[in-house]
Amino acid sequence: MPKEYVRLTTPLVRDNRHSPLRPATWDEALNKVAEGLKAAGAAHGPTTYGIFSCSRSTNEVNFAAQKLSRVVLGSNNIDSCNRT
Repeated sequence: MPKEYVRLTTPLVRDNRHSPLRPATWDEALNKVAEGLKAAGAAHGPTTYGIFSCSRSTNEVNFAAQKLSRVVLGSNNIDSCNRT
């Protein structure tokens, strides 16, 4: 018997670590993500971040990924599976 899957149509966020998930607007959810990423970078430095890029992506997409990693996040931690 197949399982039924439910597709979320609205983001869910937590107000703190122990609070239950609650519906939120997309702006609120994306702001929470941005705040979390900024806090992690401030606490642990830019090497906190890393990006893994796909070898099946175009050169342009891989170039954009490395620019995001190096310029925006300040990290040289980028890898891809181009060796396969």
